[in-house]
Amino acid sequence: MPSSKFSQLAETLIGSEIVKLGADIKAKMLQGEKIYNFTIGDFDSAIFPIPQALENEIIDAYKNNNTTYPPAEGILELREAVATFIKKREGLTFGTNEILIAAGGRPLIYAAYRAIVDKGEKVIYAVPSWNNNHYVHFTEGQHVVIESKLENNFMPTAAEIKPHLKGTSLLALCSPLNPTGTTFTKQELEDICDLVIAENEQRGNDDKKLYLLYDQIYWTLTYGKTEHFNPVSLRPQMKEYTIFIDGISKAFAATGVRVGWALGPATLINKMKAINSHVGAWAPMAEQKATANYLLQSQNVDTYFTTFKAEISERLQRIYDGFQLLKTAGFSIDAVAPQAAIYLTIQIDLVGKTIINREKMNTQKDVTDYLLNEAKLAIVPFSAFGASANSNWYRLSVGTCKKEEIDEMLGKLRMSLQNLI
Repeated sequence: MPSSKFSQLAETLIGSEIVKLGADIKAKMLQGEKIYNFTIGDFDSAIFPIPQALENEIIDAYKNNNTTYPPAEGILELREAVATFIKKREGLTFGTNEILIAAGGRPLIYAAYRAIVDKGEKVIYAVPSWNNNHYVHFTEGQHVVIESKLENNFMPTAAEIKPHLKGTSLLALCSPLNPTGTTFTKQELEDICDLVIAENEQRGNDDKKLYLLYDQIYWTLTYGKTEHFNPVSLRPQMKEYTIFIDGISKAFAATGVRVGWALGPATLINKMKAINSHVGAWAPMAEQKATANYLLQSQNVDTYFTTFKAEISERLQRIYDGFQLLKTAGFSIDAVAPQAAIYLTIQIDLVGKTIINREKMNTQKDVTDYLLNEAKLAIVPFSAFGASANSNWYRLSVGTCKKEEIDEMLGKLRMSLQNLI
């Protein structure tokens, strides 16, 4: 019988924890159960369609036979449109040779890791965060993990990062953060940038620099008084060391359209282009043409943002308010006020509670299972994003949320909480 052994990477790579949870949810739904599924970091396109103007541009691009290979770096028209878009909306200035287009953010993050991190080199990242643990594993880097805290909005601080900077190749940050929907304050990000600049000034000309991977794929989705900050606007010198990850996936509910971009130093972008060209993770030609045309339609973009953000914000706020009412009623739950993205950070502290006439919940997994089985509430524990297994915090995503089901879900949750002693 042939050996079932594969590469060390294949044998040790951990599958997506969210996919596993999704399989359980799907099984229940196939059995006819109604599940309030708030696990998916995506959109229900029936609720949140892509902009009509973008859809029209995509259709036109296919009708015009834009179906060949695109250039490895992305078509010039799109890189020019991205440069114009970010200059107008973020005040960032990048040349077309400092922009790389790919099939969404994932291959760009992968290419950045591959271009920067060698085996055994340190990568600093905070948990909870999306997929950094897996990308470090891909590159056989050394994990330097900071478990972030509620009092810091679940964002890593300069004080937490500072002791680990010596010899580090990459600092991976995300704001607004998946899974928490929280953001950096201006002061905290400035302090982190100052650390990166100081560390790089200490390194010799022949030494590898410390790079900052800044995933800002949700930056357009901020609510209320929340303001998005980026390293290069705060500290222009950071342009030498920063790789931005961005795209249309979350800004325009276009996760399946697969158009993302990275912004960074031309020399690094060129290395990432070479890696991506071998992987072949290009954004499709037609979608590139369409996005190039759409990004320059400022009025259409503004109109879409106004409606889109209002709908997401309403869902986040209503669920947050519902959780605060349950907290006020004495139940052991809480939530962080909505700031950004499509996520609400919620706390469900039920370990040690006993289900009436049944068993005691001894672990956080027991709590997660109880919520799914009794409240029919599906949410993702922070442990799926690298946090400790006993963390009682969760990500709740509203990308597929029907507004008419919010009160129904909260009522079901209240009933399940009342069945505990």
